[in-house]
Amino acid sequence: MTRFARLLATLGLACALAMPTASAASSGYTQTRYPIVLVHGLFGFDQALGVDYFYRIPAELQKDGAKVYLAQVSATNSNEARGEQLLAQVKQVLAITGASKVNLIGHSQGAPTSRYVAGVAPQLVASVTTVGGVNKGSRIADITRGALPPGSVSETLAASVAKGLAGLISLASGGQKLPQDPLAALDALTTSRMNQFNARFPAGVPRSDCGEGDYSANGIRFYSWSGSSTVTNIFDASDALLGLTGLAYGSPNDGLVGTCASHLGQVLRDNYRMNHADEINHFFGLVHLFETDPVTVYRQHANRLKNAGL
Repeated sequence: MTRFARLLATLGLACALAMPTASAASSGYTQTRYPIVLVHGLFGFDQALGVDYFYRIPAELQKDGAKVYLAQVSATNSNEARGEQLLAQVKQVLAITGASKVNLIGHSQGAPTSRYVAGVAPQLVASVTTVGGVNKGSRIADITRGALPPGSVSETLAASVAKGLAGLISLASGGQKLPQDPLAALDALTTSRMNQFNARFPAGVPRSDCGEGDYSANGIRFYSWSGSSTVTNIFDASDALLGLTGLAYGSPNDGLVGTCASHLGQVLRDNYRMNHADEINHFFGLVHLFETDPVTVYRQHANRLKNAGL
């Protein structure tokens, strides 16, 4: 049995044992009809060294009734490779819970990863929500690919470093058996490759540069939200990097993804004072002091899914 399957079985047993207490304590505010599966982005993980990629978010959703599962796909690989891994895990979630569909919430590259599953197995997906999603490509990926010509020494060195980092992440999160391919990941997130991906999986993709897409397609609801700030908390170590990368854009962005490029389906909001890390409540909850807590945003969305019958 895989680590993911063992985790699901353990969670299922724990939920069953705790059900009377949980039911009494839960308000039902986040109790969606279908399980929620959180999908990490590039260089991401489900949980590493006891820390959630979606920091504090799973527990806060579960507290009020949601069934939440953390996907673990390759830290670096193509959208399709990651999507196939996610599809297998979605089927495991459905087998254990007895549900017929899941609600997918993907951050960063978790967006096209989730959209892939919705495209190849729409009958298994109730909704797809992307958070800071790379839905129309990333200018940072375009610049990086331009600086690393195929077959060059710089490409080889960068790929080696990236693969080493992905290996460390996999070791810390228990996903050592997942294949890592940094160059496939980089190519997948460029504007040109995302245009090709969107031609294959157009559901929810806006037809205009900065508009909304279809709210529903193939029986699936599509939502998105994102931030439009880069430096949000002077105590957050990641802000300096995101502030620097954000300078590559001439329009609002979260440090890695342009605001308009993140749009999918119903755009709930695209101007949160959040950067790419804040969108998942990192660095350890150090976010903008005068913006809605990211955890609250996820809880509100779970309630939105519940009220939509999802």
